[in-house]
Amino acid sequence: MSASDAPLTDEERAELEALRAERAEREAAEQAQRERAELARMRAERERSERERALDERDRQIRERNARLMEPDDDLNMPVGQKMVLLGIAVVAALAILMMVFGR
Repeated sequence: MSASDAPLTDEERAELEALRAERAEREAAEQAQRERAELARMRAERERSERERALDERDRQIRERNARLMEPDDDLNMPVGQKMVLLGIAVVAALAILMMVFGR
């Protein structure tokens, strides 16, 4: 019987068990590290999507507010934004006319 065919001695068996335990410990540590990295990636992804969702909601609210200011309502009344623009133009025109009349 050759040395490779002989059963393991108690000392070899103990060494083998110790090496197996070390390997299992290393694999468990690596698995835990991979899980922590995955958790960090997933948290970052969730935070990024929440920020994007908040920005999308903010943009939607701004678009709605601007639409209320600048688009006519169902009765086709002039929107407030257009009234303010026309009032501004009228004030500038009146000032220009007053400056021409009373001159400088």
